[in-house]
Amino acid sequence: MTEISAPRAGPVAASAEDPDLAGARDGDDAAFARLVQPLRRELHAHCYRMLGSPHDADDALQDALLRAWRGLARFEGRSSLRSWLYSVATRTCLDAAEHRRRRALPVDLGPSSPRAVIGDAPVNDVAWLGPYPDAGLADGPAGPNARYEQREAVELAFVAALQHLPGNQRAALLLFEVLGYSAAEIATMMDTSTASVNSALQRARRIVADKIPAATQQRTLREIDDARLRKIVAGYSAALERGDAEALVALLTEDVTWSMPPLAHWYRGLDAVTDFAVRVPLTGCGSWRHLPTSANGQPAVASYRRTDGAGPYAGWSINVLTLRGERIAEITSFLGAEHLALFGLPGSVP
Repeated sequence: MTEISAPRAGPVAASAEDPDLAGARDGDDAAFARLVQPLRRELHAHCYRMLGSPHDADDALQDALLRAWRGLARFEGRSSLRSWLYSVATRTCLDAAEHRRRRALPVDLGPSSPRAVIGDAPVNDVAWLGPYPDAGLADGPAGPNARYEQREAVELAFVAALQHLPGNQRAALLLFEVLGYSAAEIATMMDTSTASVNSALQRARRIVADKIPAATQQRTLREIDDARLRKIVAGYSAALERGDAEALVALLTEDVTWSMPPLAHWYRGLDAVTDFAVRVPLTGCGSWRHLPTSANGQPAVASYRRTDGAGPYAGWSINVLTLRGERIAEITSFLGAEHLALFGLPGSVP
């Protein structure tokens, strides 16, 4: 692993005199764990942005920390430990991306459906984008030169746009605009030239700009007070639990979209979304209970379904809400009880 030559401030700036660094080099795994613990959350978020899946991020971070542990003798303290670990994590994710298909959402695969598709079956040969549990993720930028806030950089639209970039462009954009590294530092991290980094940045910015809205969710959420946000989320949950289509529609924008990975069909506009809602979740899927949560820096709801009229409600999905003003512009329902465990939520509710 090539070490970054320029020092950079960060939460951890290990020096040659750091006792934990010295202990880790001598094989003390507890000392190494103490060194990396303050950075695990942000490194995991970086791996998620690179790979689009919290499960892939788990694997990549574990692999990256193993590489760092084995290569720690090559870290000489000329840069911060944070910078060096980001270099290791980025290279690990680039290696992983070579062997994985890019992550997608239903809107990436084809046009919307004008009416509800009954009995829609999961599509298992697509690598689907996954929801990200953002608890503990910092609100502000990762550094003084970063363009994006940490939560902005896990928003669904941003992470989905990243998946359209080749690995080198994705890495360059994240390291420059999310983490605030210079083009020269990134060139060292990625073992390339500064000119190549600048070229990758230009191409990446054009693609991402075409795919993300002008207003981020963080900006939208700051313009809505907490009480109003809670009312929107509670209203969405209550409408589904009561089977109240009129109340649901009152919360939506005219051009609302609803998608449900791993189902390929998705819906755009009030007519199509209302037809789907009335025929599937409101009347055709049993009864519902919901728990509020947060995913990808956005308001979200965990859905639990009961089909037999008795017994507990079983975990069903994580629904990420994208707002425009005080209305819901997108509902992305990540189907699968396995998603709830990532958010520390129960598998069923009474």
